[in-house]
Amino acid sequence: MATETEKFTRQNDEVFYTTSALTEIGITDISWLKDRARETRRRRARICAHPDPDAGLHEMLIVHEKDTYVPPHRHIGRSESYTIIEGAMRIVLFDEAGSIEDVIAMTTLDQGGCFFYRLSGSQFHSMTIDSEWVVFHEVTSGPFDPATTEFAPWIPAPDDMDAQTEFMTRLIKRIGQGGRTTDG
Repeated sequence: MATETEKFTRQNDEVFYTTSALTEIGITDISWLKDRARETRRRRARICAHPDPDAGLHEMLIVHEKDTYVPPHRHIGRSESYTIIEGAMRIVLFDEAGSIEDVIAMTTLDQGGCFFYRLSGSQFHSMTIDSEWVVFHEVTSGPFDPATTEFAPWIPAPDDMDAQTEFMTRLIKRIGQGGRTTDG
């Protein structure tokens, strides 16, 4: 087994890139990635299987701890898809004013739930984590351009951790245990 420095290069505390044209990720790598996420302020980390931010296709293995805050945002001109590998989460879709339009409960295939999600439009969305950890594979088009991600105007400021915690607490109460769990 290759060491972490042989398999991945660190871009920042949350982002690691594969060092090989052939990317293989197993349970040891997921455990390693969770350890990296525990060390970050936002409690999340990812392994990018694509070679760099300029790649045309971005594939990422992402881990989020239960209380991870993902601010409602949308992608201009890009779609994204998630496939759950471990854990459970709910995708929350919002309208322009911040009202909830839909909640999609996701879990692993063996748990009988929705394990795949694709959003093909520019709609505000976020997620809540319903397990200690969630591990998922995200696919989107590149190249990475922060200007194509728009954060909702009705969310807390990026540096206001207390307001973010309050926002997520209210959001979880609003959605309860709800959400579509199948493709129907």
